[in-house]
Amino acid sequence: MKPELVKGSRSNILARLVLIIAVVFALRLFYLQIIKHDHYVAQAQQEQVKRERLPATRGEIYAMSGDTPVKLVMNETVYTVFVDPAVIKDADKVIDVMKSVAGGNVRKDFEDMVKKKESRYQVIAYRLTRTQADKIKEKKLTGVGFQAVSQRVYPEGRLASQVLGFVNAEGAGNYGVEGFLNKQLAGKDGRLETVTDVSDVPLTVGGRNIREPAKNGDNLVLSIDRTIQSKIEDVARERAKKLGTDQLSIVVMNPNNGKVMGMANYPDFNPAEYYKVTDGNLFNNAAIAKNYEPGSTIKTFTMATAIDKGVARASDTFYNTDRIQVDDAKIENATKGKTGTITFQTAMNWSLNTGFVTLGQRLGNGSNITKTARDTMYDYFHNRFHLGQASGVELAAEAAGGIVSPDKQEGNEVRYANMTFGQGMDATALQVAAGFCAVVNGGNYYKPTVVNGVVEDGAYKANAEPQPVQKGVISADTSAQLRDMTQKARASAFSHVDKPGYTIGGKTGTSQVPKAGGYSDSETIASYVGFGGAEKPEYVIMVSMYGEGKVLQGAQHALPVFTEISNWMLDYLKIQPKG
Repeated sequence: MKPELVKGSRSNILARLVLIIAVVFALRLFYLQIIKHDHYVAQAQQEQVKRERLPATRGEIYAMSGDTPVKLVMNETVYTVFVDPAVIKDADKVIDVMKSVAGGNVRKDFEDMVKKKESRYQVIAYRLTRTQADKIKEKKLTGVGFQAVSQRVYPEGRLASQVLGFVNAEGAGNYGVEGFLNKQLAGKDGRLETVTDVSDVPLTVGGRNIREPAKNGDNLVLSIDRTIQSKIEDVARERAKKLGTDQLSIVVMNPNNGKVMGMANYPDFNPAEYYKVTDGNLFNNAAIAKNYEPGSTIKTFTMATAIDKGVARASDTFYNTDRIQVDDAKIENATKGKTGTITFQTAMNWSLNTGFVTLGQRLGNGSNITKTARDTMYDYFHNRFHLGQASGVELAAEAAGGIVSPDKQEGNEVRYANMTFGQGMDATALQVAAGFCAVVNGGNYYKPTVVNGVVEDGAYKANAEPQPVQKGVISADTSAQLRDMTQKARASAFSHVDKPGYTIGGKTGTSQVPKAGGYSDSETIASYVGFGGAEKPEYVIMVSMYGEGKVLQGAQHALPVFTEISNWMLDYLKIQPKG
């Protein structure tokens, strides 16, 4: 009996052991198949599903040549090289081949990327030519792939570089139109996900296959006129070199719709070689990014405000002593001797500060630039003419500038007295140009724009004609008086430089440069803003220039730049003289 009991005990033990092992297997299978199901499905998909990005083609950029779009920015195919470090068999060989063939196109840390085994995707080189890509493909390197991408090409060279901006190595737009309208130009990439077999061959049948086509970027047509842009860039370059200025900006606008026909700065840069630029300031479009105190060009805005509020007209008089006291500040004229009882037209002709401070006082109680006067000036300057605030033009890195509100302590009588002749406030050249358009076009403010439309399927589709952001910022009569005043101001000393039979008007500006503790005695900014046409203004031109340590004058240095461009514009636009 005893041996049988032992034998039975052993069978029971074995049976229990088998049961325990079976339970362990069952639990393990449960853990793997149920608990870790999603993990292993994801892992399998990672190995079985081939994912590809379907890159969108970046939109090209056009300028206008008369009524016809012409390309400023085109695309050419170059190649980005990427690797899957997890499947690379010979990392050192990949590194050697890339160094010998790709050269300066590889990323500086690409050796580390090739060996990053935990990663499945690393970009190691940009902008390879087709020849370079073919040479690498000949080596049949496992784990190395190529992505055809577009690189920007500039058939007009440096033309409008700071308006255009550039596209960096990662494909993102920077500065200018490329930066501001990056999403519109870039489009949207598509994607392709395909289940593959063990040999990485795509399987055409399968519910997990996904194909989302790319949406290419828009082909933008700018309002920039290619011929006008070329002309003003030549003028800016020649004048800046002749005068030795550090910066010279020119803006040409259509005052009747807000379109920017040309915008040039000196110095500029080559967008095809943006990566060679060592001074990042060259990327900035000074016409929209550089704040300055506009000086006497603002006297046209002060006069417009006073006429519109009914406190003065061009023929009204005031008593000029060449200096005027405002609180604890004494304000003087740069031009002396036009003393006695004179008209505001005379004050405009000779750019007499005292006359415009007097207008500020007349907006108040006649003796002081009161809070009421300051509120009125702020309303016109900031809210109507949009000085001291970003215009919203389709260009990246636009500066706002600023006008101190009369509700703030700094917005006192002395500051607003200085503002009547353009000091104590910040604006950009484009802001002054856009505001001046409203002064002379009948009183309507248009938001500046550099975009005319798009090219779709080879056909140009123009945007709807821009409408005023604000109508009647000043009355049509006020605008007519300002056209007449600025024409007389120009004709009083410079009528001989203009083509006969046209209406040309404008205003000089010479502003001091703020420095720590006050204003510089050895530097000034010269500017000129004016319009031209026959029966109505057809263009507005804004010129500003600055040179470190240079005293520049509006009449002597900026006005001739306006004159050269204005006389050329009359011919180019085929504007017929009056009568």
